Amino acid sequence: MTSPKTTTVKTTSSLQRPGAAARWYAASVSPGKEDVAERHLRLQGFHPFVPRCQKTIRHARRVETRPAAYFPGYMFIAFDVAQQRWRSVNGTFGVRSLIMQGERPLPVPSGLVELFIALTGEDGLLDFSGGHTAGASVRILSGPFAEMIGRLDRLDPAGRARVLVAIMDGEIPVDMDSRELVAIA
Repeated sequence: MTSPKTTTVKTTSSLQRPGAAARWYAASVSPGKEDVAERHLRLQGFHPFVPRCQKTIRHARRVETRPAAYFPGYMFIAFDVAQQRWRSVNGTFGVRSLIMQGERPLPVPSGLVELFIALTGEDGLLDFSGGHTAGASVRILSGPFAEMIGRLDRLDPAGRARVLVAIMDGEIPVDMDSRELVAIA
């Protein structure tokens, strides 16, 4: 009897910090081979990072939720172009190629990957909720409903929130970015 295939997820505590001169670069990977590419890059001494989120898969009357790459087919790798043999990344199992600009890899904008790492929870998945929980009272910070109080109805993995705002003896659902909310004690 074979056991079902399990996907391992790296926790934030297992993320090694790259050196001071290292920058983050994007690489195209083969579809579904993010784990393979990540493992082989670590064996070579690189610092790969694959942002992950929960993905619901429906197949043959079965519904399964499992971790999946937030950017399917892409991953981030930290290295120092001047010190490391970065061309070996292109020959790594699972990696198609680095995203290039001419003869050099194109660096990712500073702070982008660091933000994804900061948003990664202990379970290794991206968490855009900002600490909000469904049912909590929140104050809206900006937009046409600024300074209004509402009840948080739901949050989705992409960071969108639905707030129920009390207007004219009823609750009106308002969809917005979860960063526009602050919890009320």
